[in-house]
Amino acid sequence: MHKPSADPAAPELFTWEFAANPYPAYGWLREHAPVHRATLPSGVEAWLVTRHADARQVLADARLSKNPGNHSAQAHRTGRVGIPGERSADLMTHLLNIDPPDHTRLRRLVSKAFTPRRVALFEPRVRELTDRLIEGFAERGEADLIHEFAFPLPIYAICDLLGVPAEDQDDFRDWAGMMLRHETPGQGKGPRGVGRAVKRIRTYLAELIHRKRADLGDDLISDLIRASDHGEHLTENEAAAMAFILLFAGFETTVNLIGNGLYALLTHPGQRALLQGSLERGETGLLATAVEELLRYDGPVELATWRFATSPITLGGQLIEVGDPVLVVLAAADRDPSRFERPDELDLARRDNPHLGFGLGIHYCIGAPLARLEAQYALAALLRRLPDLSLAADRRICAGAAA
Repeated sequence: MHKPSADPAAPELFTWEFAANPYPAYGWLREHAPVHRATLPSGVEAWLVTRHADARQVLADARLSKNPGNHSAQAHRTGRVGIPGERSADLMTHLLNIDPPDHTRLRRLVSKAFTPRRVALFEPRVRELTDRLIEGFAERGEADLIHEFAFPLPIYAICDLLGVPAEDQDDFRDWAGMMLRHETPGQGKGPRGVGRAVKRIRTYLAELIHRKRADLGDDLISDLIRASDHGEHLTENEAAAMAFILLFAGFETTVNLIGNGLYALLTHPGQRALLQGSLERGETGLLATAVEELLRYDGPVELATWRFATSPITLGGQLIEVGDPVLVVLAAADRDPSRFERPDELDLARRDNPHLGFGLGIHYCIGAPLARLEAQYALAALLRRLPDLSLAADRRICAGAAA
């Protein structure tokens, strides 16, 4: 990459202050440097795309590959793009790292598990999990809503969908926790912990796939095995990688959506009261638009997953060369004033809301229907059963993690 001239007014990125509230910095980038080359904490240099129109173009552009092998400096950056540990655990062949036609084939195999109709059939299980978790802390007076609610709910739900036996699901919860609680990239300890967790998940999934071949059930891993046995040419590595990324993407996004969403409601009492009033009247229409607005306002995914240019692309006045990594800043694009009215305001009744919280195009989040179901039921259940819910810690510290 050719480094553009430095602007002394440019905000400093990836500091603790930036992490606490990145939106002012993203606003500056949208206005002054909408396609901006930055060095990430991992040491990888990437183009950050912050405007909504540019973001839509990038997310749908076939010239931008998902395959890390197309990174021009990949030989020197092993393990610095993608999920730490996935390469050494032989889990690279999943939906976030491949292009058509392999992407088309693998996505087709799992798409039936996440149709709105099939997800709707899973609603009783989501309701059961949600109510059980709330029962665990409702009478105590104080709880860590991330640790005790937002985190375990999607873990247990995705484990059920995959077909992980109930007696093994707490192990998955522990491994997932290791993946989320890693330290700042580049400081050494955290990524190794993530790598260990990934390898444990890989070993377990290989054993589970072997066991299920002898005793197929009504679950997603069994469906993948059936597809493989009927000529879809799904290798064991592909099956394990698919199960892994569905587990990882299926819980992390929803944890953040519930956590960020609840924090936004607790810090916007007028909007919260509006939603609570509609729920008390038995109305559900506002709940659906509320979740879409929470996805836009402070969404669960700040940066889209990696893309690598396979041919020269000019975007926002910048030349992106072959092999350059490109990251769409979803958090910035979803507050672009050229697309959204009053973008920095939380408006649960917002109708014109083409947010990019779940991506766009062929890589649109396959688990979006499940994430929406979990978020809608989780937030509604908390507001109904705990109408006086409030933050228990300094908002500058808890950031929605405790309530």
